[in-house]
Amino acid sequence: MVARAPSVLSRVQAAWPVIAPVLGVLVLGATWGRHIQPVVVVVVAVVLAFAVLAAVQHAELIAHKIGEPFGSLVLAVAVTVIEVALIVTLMASGGKNSESLARDTVFAAVMITTNGIVGLSLLAASRRFGTSRFHAEGTGAALATVVSLATLSLVLPTFTSSASGPRFSSAQLAFAAVMSLALYGFFVLTQTVRHRDFFLPVSSREGSSHEPLDEDEHADPPTAREAWTSLVMLLLGLVAVVGLAKVESPSIEAGVKAVGFPPTFVGVVIALLVLLPETLAAFRAANRDRVQISLNLAYGSAMASIGLTIPAIAVASLWLEGPLLLGLGAVQIVLLALTVVVSILTVVPGRATRLQGAVHLVLLAAFVFLSISP
Repeated sequence: MVARAPSVLSRVQAAWPVIAPVLGVLVLGATWGRHIQPVVVVVVAVVLAFAVLAAVQHAELIAHKIGEPFGSLVLAVAVTVIEVALIVTLMASGGKNSESLARDTVFAAVMITTNGIVGLSLLAASRRFGTSRFHAEGTGAALATVVSLATLSLVLPTFTSSASGPRFSSAQLAFAAVMSLALYGFFVLTQTVRHRDFFLPVSSREGSSHEPLDEDEHADPPTAREAWTSLVMLLLGLVAVVGLAKVESPSIEAGVKAVGFPPTFVGVVIALLVLLPETLAAFRAANRDRVQISLNLAYGSAMASIGLTIPAIAVASLWLEGPLLLGLGAVQIVLLALTVVVSILTVVPGRATRLQGAVHLVLLAAFVFLSISP
């Protein structure tokens, strides 16, 4: 029989993950720093959505090639590095809320990852498999690192007395930066070398053993060329996602102001956009009975957001003008403390049901609501 030529639809399906990041970067270059009309805002939003979907697809292909937990680490670090660059750029440009921008963005990222991504993943997996299972050892270690980083960098500045206001002195900021990098480095070493098996997915199906799964055992691994192409496309896609989110921010600010929300809520919206690739990747992993990958993404992203942002901001503060407010307010500290307690109770058993997922999502809803109505 003569093989049929690929249809136009199949060609488009195969090509769009490559086209979307490139198109996103081109649109970013055409709109960056310019006032855009409402029609262009809609176009940018559509391109942004496709760039997010493409980034997720390339991240999953890379993860299939290099295996877990390296795949989750690649996506978490890539998103965070670009997020840090965006924060520093916005702080350098100044503005009314730039002095608290790093704090607001990092805290939003922590709440979205530890409650939003975790809750959504547990709910999705439990809906399909009844109970979602994961390694308590690896997930507990990740949670402990996130809690230590958040307390050291976001809570302590509220209570120190060397500098006025919720901020560190120069020496305290340098200490927090070094300790953040050290903690993050130790965790990456643990995750990828010494105890890699603690971060591999396990089956949630009834009657299955609590042994690591062979990722994608029924799919052929991509070639080295495909993996390198996906890495380049992933980086382009992430640049497009973060950059287009910044391009959309004036429209978001106008919308937030129009409905009467506080200006700080803009940071929450942008954080949601930036974390979309990881959220979608975690949700898809949970639906494939890979809850451990979802948790690796969630806690790894929270950890990278703090562990890479604080050192970068510490260096940038050498030339940035104005105070750097890092300390959380009372309401934020209460939400963080409640998140820590609930997360510990979720992680310790090594398994979770829909209830735990719902509790985490309620905490995210409380964070979003109190950001709107402080």
